[in-house]
Amino acid sequence: MLLLVGAALLAFVIWGFWRAAQPPVPYFQGQMEARETDVAGKVPARIAQVHVKEGQQIEAGALLVELDSPEVRAKLAQAEAARDAAQAQADKAARGARPEEVQMARLAWQRAQAAADLAETSWKRVQSLYAQGLVSAQKRDEAQTNARAATAQAQAARAQYDLAASGARTEDRSAADAQTRRAAGAIAEVQAAQAETQLRSPVSGEVAKVLARVGELSPQGVAVVTVVDLQDQWLVLNVREDDLPRFAMGQRFTGRLPALAGRTAEFEVFYQAVLPDFATWRATRGSQGFDARTFEVHARPVAPIEGARPGMSVVVEGAV
Repeated sequence: MLLLVGAALLAFVIWGFWRAAQPPVPYFQGQMEARETDVAGKVPARIAQVHVKEGQQIEAGALLVELDSPEVRAKLAQAEAARDAAQAQADKAARGARPEEVQMARLAWQRAQAAADLAETSWKRVQSLYAQGLVSAQKRDEAQTNARAATAQAQAARAQYDLAASGARTEDRSAADAQTRRAAGAIAEVQAAQAETQLRSPVSGEVAKVLARVGELSPQGVAVVTVVDLQDQWLVLNVREDDLPRFAMGQRFTGRLPALAGRTAEFEVFYQAVLPDFATWRATRGSQGFDARTFEVHARPVAPIEGARPGMSVVVEGAV
């Protein structure tokens, strides 16, 4: 009996030494991450209303926060006034002179033409009398000059009438149309800024953080709400390069989530990247060799993990 007990004790001691001599079981610990979207305003404004709470499930396009910006409203009013003025100028250029102005120009031309005809008739009469020696050369020259001046005035009046009848020049109409388009562009720019006073979620997910408070000033580009997409989660592991073959691209492995009562899930590696030098673990040899670098490995669950949330630990044990 004592012999059997001694043999059993010896076998247990031998097994303990053998177990102690075995290399430790590989053990890796990482944590779950998820896609987060920070929603921030493009214009500085004061927070008027907050429509969501932390933990709330929302769809893409949901209204998160309303901002109040008197400056944007004032710029919109200015842009609309500039548009109206430009449109009035374009309408004026397109329509040309008023009918009354055209009528006045036509009558002025007719009056000038009548005066020119009379001056031409007088010149012909004086020329005939001069040929008969009844008037002096001075009188003939004055009549000729008056006829020429009256003809020039009639031509100028006709040009004024043609100008009024044809309306604005093509260049003037083009310039007026360009001013109208410029004003419309300014309005579109201000309307785009006004639309940014209503912050909407670009993605579906869960509201993770609400940093906005009614009455506070929201600076430009500072996030006021963070939305996390729980459908887009992955595991992050820091792996020394001599263990990296266990987590090759496309490799699948099993991890355990202690926060979910030890539930296991299968993951697939889709990303590897070396960490900076300060993350080096240790030298492989004391006298020569190289330093073992650390790599960041991302692995996505093969199937959705119900209840998994960012920050939960994932333990990977044993050989992959």
